[in-house]
Amino acid sequence: MSLNRNEKAAVIEEVAAQVAKSQTLALAEYRGLTVEALNKLRVDARAKGVYLHVLKNTLARRAVAGSQFEVAAESMAGPLIYGFSEDAVAAAKVIADFAKTNDKLVIKGGAYAGKALDANAVKALASVPSKEVLLSQLAGLLKSPVQRVAAVLAALSEQRGAGAEAPAA
Repeated sequence: MSLNRNEKAAVIEEVAAQVAKSQTLALAEYRGLTVEALNKLRVDARAKGVYLHVLKNTLARRAVAGSQFEVAAESMAGPLIYGFSEDAVAAAKVIADFAKTNDKLVIKGGAYAGKALDANAVKALASVPSKEVLLSQLAGLLKSPVQRVAAVLAALSEQRGAGAEAPAA
């Protein structure tokens, strides 16, 4: 199905708007995937806040022109599915997780913070815990010393309380 000039401009505008608010781009070749598998991938992506779209590569190059994702333009060849996410790891994680269970989805590359990523770098980015997990780990680290100090102070006050009661009895 061929798009006319206005439809192409609308697609470029929509993708450019998504690019402007995204931190990460992940590219994967979807050759040989069934419609069922692609729909499952889209559902997973939507649930995790990832904008996933099959685009003509020329339209994708125009949409990312002048953005931090322009560095990935040379990876844009073949039948690709593009994943953009505001979360730094969500797009890479969705595509890498799906590629683990479906060998027909091949990670081609991506971009993060103005740097082009190869397939291994996208997989490495996908292995980074999500923002929520990192925040909870940080909160746990900050909470641990406070809990230990509270436990020591409680033990000291208990000892002093026990020592004060013994002579009075």
